[in-house]
Amino acid sequence: MVDVLLSDGTAVRLRQIRPDDAPAIVDFHSRMSERTRYLRYFSPYPRIPERDLERFTNVDHVDREAFVIVMNDRITAVGRYERLGPESPEAEVAFVVEDAHQGRGIGSVLLEHLAEAARAHGIDTFVAEVLPHNGGMLRVFSDFGYQVTRRYEDGVVHLSFPIAPTEQSRAVQESREQRTEARSIARLLSPRGVAVYGASASGQGIGAAVLGHLRDGGYPGAIVPVHRTADRVGGLPAYPSAADARAEVDLALIALPPDGVADALHDAAAAGAGGLVVVSAGFAEAGPEGRAAQRALIDSAREAGLRVVGPVSMGVANTDPGVRLNATLAPRLPAAGRVGFFSQSGALGVALLAEAERRGLGLSSFVSAGNRADVSGNDLLQYWQDDPGTDVVLLYLETFGNPRKFARLARRMSRVKPVVAVASAIRRPQPQPPPSTGLKAVPPGFAGELPGPDANAVTALFARSGVIRVDTVAEMFDVGLLLAHQPLPSGRRVAIAGNSSALSGLAVAAARGNGLTVAPGYPRDISPQAGAHEFGDLLAQAAVDENVDALIVVFAPPLPGQLADDDADFSAALASVALAGEKPTVATFLLGQSPPRVPSYPSVEEAVRALGRVASYADWLRRPPGVLPSFPLADKPDLLGQYGIDVVPSVAAAAVEEVLKAAEQVGYPVAIKAAGRALRHRIDLGAVRLALADPDDVRTAYAELLAAFGPEVLVQSMVPPGVACTVEVVEDPAFGPVVGFGLGGVASELLGDIAWRAAPLTDRAAAALVDEPRAAPLLHGYRGSVPVDRDALIDLLLRVGRLADDHPEVRGLSLNPVLARPDGFSVLHAHVETGEARPRRDSGPRMLKG
Repeated sequence: MVDVLLSDGTAVRLRQIRPDDAPAIVDFHSRMSERTRYLRYFSPYPRIPERDLERFTNVDHVDREAFVIVMNDRITAVGRYERLGPESPEAEVAFVVEDAHQGRGIGSVLLEHLAEAARAHGIDTFVAEVLPHNGGMLRVFSDFGYQVTRRYEDGVVHLSFPIAPTEQSRAVQESREQRTEARSIARLLSPRGVAVYGASASGQGIGAAVLGHLRDGGYPGAIVPVHRTADRVGGLPAYPSAADARAEVDLALIALPPDGVADALHDAAAAGAGGLVVVSAGFAEAGPEGRAAQRALIDSAREAGLRVVGPVSMGVANTDPGVRLNATLAPRLPAAGRVGFFSQSGALGVALLAEAERRGLGLSSFVSAGNRADVSGNDLLQYWQDDPGTDVVLLYLETFGNPRKFARLARRMSRVKPVVAVASAIRRPQPQPPPSTGLKAVPPGFAGELPGPDANAVTALFARSGVIRVDTVAEMFDVGLLLAHQPLPSGRRVAIAGNSSALSGLAVAAARGNGLTVAPGYPRDISPQAGAHEFGDLLAQAAVDENVDALIVVFAPPLPGQLADDDADFSAALASVALAGEKPTVATFLLGQSPPRVPSYPSVEEAVRALGRVASYADWLRRPPGVLPSFPLADKPDLLGQYGIDVVPSVAAAAVEEVLKAAEQVGYPVAIKAAGRALRHRIDLGAVRLALADPDDVRTAYAELLAAFGPEVLVQSMVPPGVACTVEVVEDPAFGPVVGFGLGGVASELLGDIAWRAAPLTDRAAAALVDEPRAAPLLHGYRGSVPVDRDALIDLLLRVGRLADDHPEVRGLSLNPVLARPDGFSVLHAHVETGEARPRRDSGPRMLKG
């Protein structure tokens, strides 16, 4: 059972049909028009015979499957497939939707789930028979992105199409996902009417505060206080239930004790609401009982077709002049602007809004998710992507509910609008013991979880997805101000200009530390005695300098008596250049109030850091996104072999006779290594003995290894030498599976010299992985050495990325070492850590997160 969104953003429930659905199916059939019944069954079919009803509601969920859509406890649609004979790869698919709900995208979402279920049972092709004048059904199939074959015969259109996902079908599915999720949020942020539960008649308490803020903010829609006994609340007419107001209510604000939330939910649903903002506390944050209450709340909301913001939400806001929605605990909102703001923290919400107002950052809309039981930052990314009133997105994140989806949405969103995320509180999961089963047994020496990205690497992962990741709320506002009011830089060359050589010196150091290049001829300073006219000329010259991409302006207040004109307007001089819209300008302007819409910072370091972040984002935008190559899978028994990753065979041995036999088996010369994963590549510790040419060499080497590391060893044939590299896959809490690449050796391990990218990898991402480690010059001909086959390493990384993306049961993977050579590479050892396949909520058919 899952919950899905229809094309208008309404949440409905999709589940397998059950035998006890028979009465509901009969009722559903009775509500269909004659035309709908004829289009589905090719005959009037006024009633369902008992035998057909038995067959319709009893399926084996393998060769025959059926899903129903349930809205308000009524079945409103049925979709089914039936395999065409035992073990056949084909199945006939059909569905029917109640007349009142046709045109809402139900057919397409049923088809997604039926195709997923069919593929799981070996079905790869759907066939369908459709009457020619059933245009709606024909469009469902043709618009889905599958390669549909049509044939007209005997007055019926016969359709056939493979149901394996394609690039086109994925694009169609993601486009529909974006539209439906955006519409579900739009109804919350632009409601026609708002019901308020929990506002006291005395005017005291959180509910009364929210009602007052909504009323006083100028919201033009219907405001419906719901109170069991009072006739008026907050100066407004009150009603025992929201439906009694006979108003169009889209949103309900609930500020009741936890035990009263469920009744408010059902009352709001009866009034036609599309969503709730639950301010109430006492849910998942309060312990096991609260978590159970929260699960029950979301389950009830889904049954009623409602989206939920919260619990423990601080509210939602929309500053659009036509909406003016302040459904928050903040008595006033920042000025209207073009920045969308999502905060997971309910406790920080009011403070964040106050800080945005203090910094002069205008907001388009705001959502505080609280416990994020339903609506999340991903939903808001979908909404803001096409919102004409939003140009910049700010996210305050504490955890990720669906990291793979976040990474996908962020990559797409950042191509059209910048995304700034505070994610300093996110932590990697604690190491878990290795599972007892998997694609390979866990070898001796396994010491816990595979290494993963450190803090710097996580920042880089965000950046590769286009997200500007910052560490603090203050830095988020620093970057947001710059993005909201200034154009993006066309490069990293900066002009530093001002009236203080000391501040200019600080700016030069900060620029270099943030990856910016000080343009030739800069910094340029005027004397502290210079007037506003000279200051303006200095900035204007920098602004038109073709060697400059951005301006860093520093201005210290002159000492008393230094200026000939005490009324000089330096602020206007700065504004005349900074607001020209040609090159971005940041300033440390320490004289009075800086000009509106000019990003000004209290310190030079803060100004330059913000510019460096934005310049890196602009660099990312200028780079092509890359493509995901496809690989045919090989028919091999082992997982790595299926993806074309061959590992040099090794034979385990634990006694001298076994070692000698293994050496004969693999062929001389051989290498013998201590078997532990942490030792098998440690030549520096004496755990590896190479180029053993005969049995005498093997006996001597094994005796030494036995004394130092124990009896268990691995025996391999020798391969040509190369540069040792390592390839890793780990599950990161922010991005799901990520691929790491670095060079081997103790120094690289000690320094954490490994680059990371989220799986699957594009061709450009794989190339960047090879080139990014600090030790990468060793691969490219350092000090006269022969360069390795870079393309072969890129191909290997692409295959590893594809494997990681295809197999959710893979928790970690290590190829170590990989010997890279001019003619290719050899993978000497591989380890795959597996566990139960956890569903990845960003793959498969559309559904709301659980």
